[in-house]
Amino acid sequence: MENVIYNEMSDEEMIDQSFQELLNDYLATKHRKRVEVITKAFNFANQAHKGVKRQSGEPYIMHPLAVAKIVCNEIGLGSTSICSALLHDVVEDTDYTVEDIENIFGPKIAHIVDGLTKISGGIFGDKASAQAENFKKLLLTMSDDIRVILIKIADRLHNMRTLGSLLPNKQYKIAGETLYIYAPLANRLGLNRIKTELENLSFKYEHPEEYQEIEEKLAASAAEREEAFQSFTAPIRVQLDKMGLKYRIIARVKSIYSIWNKMQTKHVPFEEIFDLLAVRIIFDPRNEEEELNDCFDIYVSISKIYKPHPDRLRDWVSHPKANGYQALHVTLMGNNGQWVEVQIRSERMNDVAEQGFAAHWKYKEGGGSEDEGELEKWLRTIKEILDDPQPDAIDFLDTIKLNLFASEIFVFTPKGEIKTMPQNSTALDFAFSLHTDLGSHCIGAKVNHKLVPLSHKLESGDQVEILTSKSQRVQPSWEVFATTAKARAKIAAILKKEQKSFQKEGERILHDFLLEEELQADESNIEKLCKLHNMKTADDLYMAIGSKNVILGDTDRNELKEKASNWKKYLTFSFGTNKENKDRPEEKASQEKINPKQILKLTDDSIQKNYAIADCCQPIPGDDVLGYMDENEKITIHKRQCPVAVKLKSSFGNRIIATTWDTHKALSFLVYIYIKGIDSVGLLNEITQVISRELNVNIRKLNIETNDGIFEGKIQLYVHDVDDVKKICNNLRKINQIKAVTRVES
Repeated sequence: MENVIYNEMSDEEMIDQSFQELLNDYLATKHRKRVEVITKAFNFANQAHKGVKRQSGEPYIMHPLAVAKIVCNEIGLGSTSICSALLHDVVEDTDYTVEDIENIFGPKIAHIVDGLTKISGGIFGDKASAQAENFKKLLLTMSDDIRVILIKIADRLHNMRTLGSLLPNKQYKIAGETLYIYAPLANRLGLNRIKTELENLSFKYEHPEEYQEIEEKLAASAAEREEAFQSFTAPIRVQLDKMGLKYRIIARVKSIYSIWNKMQTKHVPFEEIFDLLAVRIIFDPRNEEEELNDCFDIYVSISKIYKPHPDRLRDWVSHPKANGYQALHVTLMGNNGQWVEVQIRSERMNDVAEQGFAAHWKYKEGGGSEDEGELEKWLRTIKEILDDPQPDAIDFLDTIKLNLFASEIFVFTPKGEIKTMPQNSTALDFAFSLHTDLGSHCIGAKVNHKLVPLSHKLESGDQVEILTSKSQRVQPSWEVFATTAKARAKIAAILKKEQKSFQKEGERILHDFLLEEELQADESNIEKLCKLHNMKTADDLYMAIGSKNVILGDTDRNELKEKASNWKKYLTFSFGTNKENKDRPEEKASQEKINPKQILKLTDDSIQKNYAIADCCQPIPGDDVLGYMDENEKITIHKRQCPVAVKLKSSFGNRIIATTWDTHKALSFLVYIYIKGIDSVGLLNEITQVISRELNVNIRKLNIETNDGIFEGKIQLYVHDVDDVKKICNNLRKINQIKAVTRVES
């Protein structure tokens, strides 16, 4: 009994100590000191969650406390946000309601807590995705108060830091959703440090072995990097000292996730990634007005020491990114013959880069700033996306990704006004961003005075003039190449309106036709015509008639007046259904019940009989994989990093199943290997010998092209698992003339 009391005591002590740390952190900030309201929120939350434990075994209140600390220290928000963070799970997990929170803490905190509360399950029906609906709700509240999303990111960051105590299928769901939604959101809000940590943690849980491997390689090359950093920056320090600036120079090592991502996209090994190190010069400007000039002065003085890359000067000082990021990026050629990126920023710019929008509030005494305009624009885009109802969860998440997280480009109007557009925007998107009328009547565009079609992709710095015609109407094909939420929503709305008028017209024509033939406009007649013209619904039929794609005539007349129908058809039909219904239960019974909480073993037998290998990523034994169970309980196996799997994790995370390979080289799987090198006589013979003779592997297809002494090609092979692929790649690398070997998607 004493032991139990001691444990409870130690829990209490742990909670009190954690709360004390939060208060001390808060008191060290520049915010107004509203300790009493934070204490009140803590006591309320502590009481509400009393006795509840997290999966890891610690008291539940430790989670809201940790989130509040992140909100205070790492995002830099004030008392309202800290209180909301402490209370963010109260409505969801206890009997208290949003009204209770409002009565005690006022409408502001209640509104934020409401935005952070998940919608309880069951409202959506089977087809809808609870994840997408909750994300939608979060964005709706966020467009009123940006703090909602900042606290949600803090909540997600703490969940990611403590992900180890959850089941693997939950880990994949949360890690996938984090990579797909929350890391880009953090980036879009300028929370650079948090974005990097979220990406690294997601990667660590999805690909633990690769994470560890890169971590070890980074540690092994740390001393070498430090030496390179010191020798590169020594002459820069001398130059900056001469200028009389107060500065600090820090080394920035590429994050583990970024390294892996580059290895995947560029198909190169770790050893061939040369931009692991970047240098950051952070200075105190001589005075506020000189801040911009100082950046360029530093650039000029260091480019006298090292030669700059002519195409790699990125000026975000005069044109800040939409998330407020400001810096001057230059790439210099070091004495060791490698390019090094140097980022030049003032202390203020550095704060904004690390803390994002929260830092703007810190620097903004009184009046607003132009960055607020960017934030307003962004929130308006969110409203536009939410106004356009999209039934499909994956479509919704795609739209969000396309519009909110894309990099921006700057485009000019004919009069020289600058407009910011998401990357990959087309001339059509630009037309709709200026005005709906302009968009719906546009026939083409002039980009830099050259005529281009509407589908033309714009690039930064383009000057765009939109050409219109009164007779032009919105075309259904436009939906394919419109990328922004605004353009897509407007095009869909206009087409829907036209569709309605066609349907009305079609219904009228059909009604007149049936009247003329003295037939009833009843369901069975309309169904007959739908079958005849291969239409799924009556609306489709009306639409086709109204748009003159279907002209009613003799064939329709004969179909409707043919009274004698084939009785055999009905007989076979009825027997058919009976048989089918009889077979169904047995079929169900033969399928084994799958427990999503357990790790599913993929054996040679089960892969052939029960599970499907996804065509999109074609995983093989040894790849990091997961299972996705559809509504018919069929399981498809995807690679964890497969783009389709990432979307599924973010929309239907509760259908994700943790899987592990348990195969014994009995089955063969098709893989593609890309090779590149210097052409020579007898090379093809060497390649086929390595694959067939040494490793006894079957080649399905070999495709090699040579151009000016360089060859590249793809080999399709049947292998048992990833080990086979590694062995083949390593052996092919031993051939002198081959310079690159890597496994690729089909």
